[in-house]
Formats: sequence, structure tokens, C-alpha cells
Amino acid sequence: QVQLDESGGGLVQAGGFLRLSCKASGRTFNTYRMGWFRQAPGKEREFVASVMWSGGLRSYADSVKGRFTISRDNDKNTVYLQMNSLKPEDTAVYYCAGATSPNKYDYWGQGTQVTVSS
Repeated sequence: QVQLDESGGGLVQAGGFLRLSCKASGRTFNTYRMGWFRQAPGKEREFVASVMWSGGLRSYADSVKGRFTISRDNDKNTVYLQMNSLKPEDTAVYYCAGATSPNKYDYWGQGTQVTVSS
């Protein structure tokens, strides 16, 4: 079992920044990829960014490219999401997720709320 503990959400004005953290604990040795997803009210959950645990290859949704940066600290079993130039449309609950294979994400955090005011 792997547990994911997110933190760093909050309320920020448009144009501001936040950094989300996700610390993994438990059986993390077979982590393949870590990702961030988000879900706004009335919308489906969507992919935001991901990073390969080995090698660090990153991927981003078009809507956040150039504004968000995903990174990881393998020693701390932690993945980060630096969010700059935030927009009201970035308002959502952000979820951290982990995958042990290329096919799907196996475990999820509880989510952290990000609210961007205009």
C-alpha cells in the first residue's frame, strides 16, 4: 500500500502562485510515475502534469504549459507542483496520484483545494 499526503493548497489572487506538495509513504519502491490531476465543480477530473520517477521525464496539459512545473525529490519521496500565473479557471481540487505501470494510476491522495480569485 502507498499513501499520498498532499498539502499546499489555498486561496490566491489571479496572477499569484502556489506550490503543492505530495509526500508518498509505504511501499513506494515500485513507483513508475507520479502525476497531478484536478477536478473543478461540475467537471470531470483532468490531467495536469506527470513526472517519471526514474529519469524525470515530464508531461503537461496544454492548459498549464509554461505556467506549472512538476518536480520530484526521490530521497524525500515527494512530488511538487509549482503553479505560477494562476488563473480563476485553475480553481479546482488538485489530486496527487501514483502509478506502478504505464497503464493506469494505482493510488490517489485525498485532494487539496486551490481557489484563484479574479
